[in-house]
Amino acid sequence: MNEITPIEQVTERMLTWGRNSALFRLNQRDMSEHELFVALKRKAGTKFPGITEECAQTLAQQTVLYCSELRLLNDNNYAEVKVRSGVNSGNSRKRIAMKLQEKGIDVEKANNALEEVDDARAAIIYCRKRAFGPFRRGDADQARHNKELSGLARQGFPFDLSKKVLGLSFEDANDVLDGHLTLD
Repeated sequence: MNEITPIEQVTERMLTWGRNSALFRLNQRDMSEHELFVALKRKAGTKFPGITEECAQTLAQQTVLYCSELRLLNDNNYAEVKVRSGVNSGNSRKRIAMKLQEKGIDVEKANNALEEVDDARAAIIYCRKRAFGPFRRGDADQARHNKELSGLARQGFPFDLSKKVLGLSFEDANDVLDGHLTLD
């Protein structure tokens, strides 16, 4: 029978594969350092049968370091892009923070990126997407109003902000989106 011998040392061939794999992945989409590390470590196990856990970890670490030196990875920029995208998608500060935590962004970098998040703007964008509050067609009964409030709560928006947003007129909501009006 063919027995797989354990690979305990990173070879030049492995490093070349790791760099090429990382460049391909980063060309496909943006990744955090943690995401790339986990993906490379997992893939190294299938690419090189018999690779030890320590060897796979070393390979992934060296590849992430290589990409960071080339400035292909930057968790600060990644967090800022994710925050901007999250707000423009109608996600709350809480939801965006959870997403960044899932992606392996440390708390300090996430907090720096989340400083300028305007939950009111994000809530109005969410309402526009779902035709809630000022963007609803027709009048709302109590059941519809409760459904809209619970939808905003599930997105992570505070209750008082949700009530304010749902009570806005169409014109005021658009003024908030355009930056002409603020909700206090």
